[in-house]
Amino acid sequence: MDARLQLRVQRYGWDKASGVYEPGWRDQLAPAHATLLEMAALQPGERVVETAAGTGLVTLKAAEAVGSEGRIVATDLSRVMIERLQERCAECGLEDRVTARRMGAEKLDFGDEEFDVALCSLGLMYLPDPLAALREMHRVLAPGGRAVAAVWGERRNCGWAGIFPVVDARVETEVCPLFFSLGADGSLARHFERAGFTDLRTERFATWLEYPDERSALSAAFEGGPVALAYDRFDETVREEAHRDYLETITPFRAGDGYRIHGEFVVVEGRRG
Repeated sequence: MDARLQLRVQRYGWDKASGVYEPGWRDQLAPAHATLLEMAALQPGERVVETAAGTGLVTLKAAEAVGSEGRIVATDLSRVMIERLQERCAECGLEDRVTARRMGAEKLDFGDEEFDVALCSLGLMYLPDPLAALREMHRVLAPGGRAVAAVWGERRNCGWAGIFPVVDARVETEVCPLFFSLGADGSLARHFERAGFTDLRTERFATWLEYPDERSALSAAFEGGPVALAYDRFDETVREEAHRDYLETITPFRAGDGYRIHGEFVVVEGRRG
């Protein structure tokens, strides 16, 4: 897929998913977010740039960590995600330390060496050129600055991965053609190294995605994630067929009335020399 088209699909797809993303994925992504923030070890007064910030699940916690003297600039390609993030910052009284801007991760509209820390939680997988995004993170960091990024792990360790072939069988999306490539052994660390980062540290760990019933599992997968735009084009009959096929792929993870689906995350930290 042409890179510009892929980014356009991502932008409108996440606009569509924005209302379901947080309730559908907040708890499931919490282990990745916690590990990313622990590795980032944010300090009061630090300047932080976050790419693919979404609705602010990491942003708000980062803002608490840097305190009133710190600064967070949170970016995302989706206009609606940014609007939701701005609303959440206003509700939490954090407008003075968080700036939310619609911006692509592969070309950041900042000068060199403006930040102390760069974060990207579960966003690099969606980019046509994740290496370009990491190079931008490196560019905007001051010497000694650190970057931390989280991605999903290997496909075979993510039980919900059947959503992609189920949707692609009904509409050509190629929304995430290389979604799990960064989760392969050493892949994300190699990207960090190629982007110029040193002193790399990697954490890979298993997790569980828990849903209390079929409806919540289906909503998260189809409406709250990367296939939301394609799913919106399905008529009721196609949706029912897709639901049936996806539920079949997660049958091994049935737990009572709901599901406990295995997953895996990879988090890498690197420093700018």
